[in-house]
Amino acid sequence: MKIAHIRLENPTVLAPLAGITNLPLRLLAKRAGCALVYSEMISANGLVHGSKKTLAMLATDPAEKPVAMQIFGADPPIMADAARIVEDAGADIVDINLGCAVKKVVKTGAGAALMRTPQRAEAVFQAVRSAVSIPLTIKIRTGWTASGEEAFAVCRAAEACGVDALAVHPRTANQGFGGRADWSIIAEVKQRIRIPVIGNGDVVDPAGAAAMLAQTGCDAVMIGRAAIGNPFLFRQVKERIEGKPPLPVSAAEQFDVMKQYVKDSVLLYGERHACKIMRSRLGWFAKGMRGASRFRASITRLCNQDEALAEIDRFALQTGEDPPSSASTRTDGASQTA
Repeated sequence: MKIAHIRLENPTVLAPLAGITNLPLRLLAKRAGCALVYSEMISANGLVHGSKKTLAMLATDPAEKPVAMQIFGADPPIMADAARIVEDAGADIVDINLGCAVKKVVKTGAGAALMRTPQRAEAVFQAVRSAVSIPLTIKIRTGWTASGEEAFAVCRAAEACGVDALAVHPRTANQGFGGRADWSIIAEVKQRIRIPVIGNGDVVDPAGAAAMLAQTGCDAVMIGRAAIGNPFLFRQVKERIEGKPPLPVSAAEQFDVMKQYVKDSVLLYGERHACKIMRSRLGWFAKGMRGASRFRASITRLCNQDEALAEIDRFALQTGEDPPSSASTRTDGASQTA
């Protein structure tokens, strides 16, 4: 699959997840074989007005390329300026969010609200397309009704405005993440436009990814929630698509990834802030493992990296595994830039 001049090594994509798909998580997905990673959604207003917190979300690393940065907003000139900032920060692709249905986003006319205002959406597409030379993608929902008509209209407009690819999460804005994703909408979008289509929604295992590709004809599969704490899913999907039996994930691999996540987070945020984040996020990687609840309780007061790594070692011993060797995880860090 190609998005403009960017060729993806395989049809796997990490979905943009607000508050989750930061640089450390994207690096885990990339190391596991994910072909394209998306940032969490970033406020165009925050970028243009120079918010330090927002600008910090542009941190990237050569090891994660190609990387797409997703912005949200509704004002065409501001979106254009934000896209330029994203391009200058080193993103390979800029993405426009038309799927977020959170009230504070929708009430500004951004996110899924753009699907109800096709003329404004088209103006945003045109402004951003004119502002940057890197590929432009969008991520949409079905719309505000289950018919998909809003999605079809937005997709036609996007293609006409020079958008290079789009991702479809076939749930309505009101559904959130509830109910079932209607894959037939993805198939219909694929039939109506010529640019690449990325399918998203309800893919939780390699078989589901293969089924989505076969049933919809989409060019790639975007995985979000199922990959949280389980970046190995991208490797397994790739193996399934290549006709190989997906390899099971060993406990040793899981513990190794947990340690790498800690180290990458400390490099990005600093030890104190990173460990506060780890108090909740390390638990993602323990799901389904013996002693997981005890481990989650043990990390609620983490203060430094050594404590975090020691708790992972103790967890490994409780599950009957040898602690992962410190030599097995990268210690030199990433050359993070913003």
